[in-house]
Amino acid sequence: MKKLRFGKSKFSGKGFYIALAISLVAVGTATTVAISKTIGDLSGDSLNLPSTSSVSEWGYSDVTKDVDNTKSDIPKVSSAAPSSAPASSQEPVSSAATQAKQAKSNTYAMPVTGEITKEYSNGELVKSETMGDWRTHDGIDIKGDANTPVKACCDGTVKEIKNDPMWGTCITLEHADGYTSYYYGLSETAQVKQDQTVAVGDVIGTIGTTNQLEIAEPSHLHFGMKKDGKWIDPTSVIK
Repeated sequence: MKKLRFGKSKFSGKGFYIALAISLVAVGTATTVAISKTIGDLSGDSLNLPSTSSVSEWGYSDVTKDVDNTKSDIPKVSSAAPSSAPASSQEPVSSAATQAKQAKSNTYAMPVTGEITKEYSNGELVKSETMGDWRTHDGIDIKGDANTPVKACCDGTVKEIKNDPMWGTCITLEHADGYTSYYYGLSETAQVKQDQTVAVGDVIGTIGTTNQLEIAEPSHLHFGMKKDGKWIDPTSVIK
């Protein structure tokens, strides 16, 4: 039997390294080819990317052109402020009762129906038949028998009821607009009370014989009026 002899291989030494280098070159070439093919598959055509014309300048797809921004069933909101209902041009009409009451409150009437026997002197001195001297006559004397009803000359309030030593029983009424009326020489029994509200024509008393300053004259009512605290002629208010 022959002995086997092992000698140096043809790949030993330098030959081995040459073969290794060739293998590495082959692997590198194959890798390069594979990478090139992959890059080709990833090109813009194979991915079907949208063209740059459909991309807005902000980098978002411009899809507004495909959206219908109009909708017919949405109500429009007006920017103007809601207008208020126009005010009525007509003033509310007062009832007939209210108008009659207002007219009545401004009505003045004589407290007694009768002849004026002595007029308002307007600051002038006139002779007193009872006292025999000269003095102003700050009212009017209306002729009337004793116990003749005396009425309020206007709507008002009873301010005072008093018994004066000279003028006798006196009643004072306050009215609107600064007017005050005075009734002198009444009988001692008054038919109203202080602070009582009266209407024009209400009976407040009767003509008496208590007026000592004018007792020498025929029976009458001494009636005076003031406006804002000053004596006035009653006939300038009562027509």
